[in-house]
Amino acid sequence: MSHNLTLVKKKANQTKLLEQLKTVPIIEVACQKIGIGRNSYYRWRRESKKFSQAADKALEEGCQFINDLAESQLISAMKDNNLTAVMYWLNHRHNTYRNKLEVNGSLEIAKQELSKEQEQSIKKALKLADLLINEEGNKDETDRQEDH
Repeated sequence: MSHNLTLVKKKANQTKLLEQLKTVPIIEVACQKIGIGRNSYYRWRRESKKFSQAADKALEEGCQFINDLAESQLISAMKDNNLTAVMYWLNHRHNTYRNKLEVNGSLEIAKQELSKEQEQSIKKALKLADLLINEEGNKDETDRQEDH
């Protein structure tokens, strides 16, 4: 019987917590308001996929609620001629007033001849990588063509 009572209490606390998260989407604060520890919340998430999904949904609703509340306060401040609020709204909601980064410049390509040493290093590297066409092989082909 005590096990059933514990399950009923747990279910009631989970329901209360989900309701709190819809208005206060901060886990620590919501847990404190209903008198449970954060560890219980995280344990319940691990134990139940259904609770975990419900908690995610409640947190999302809570964040949306807070966003709406903040936006409402911002609009009230704008109505009270708060220039900072007006500028904030325009910077974040209107493309014309957004902060922009303008980049100007030019690109100049300078051709530089390779030194003999650099050419030799590149040829050696290509040869080692088997990418260099065998110059002697090309000469042999040229010689054969001349013989015919």
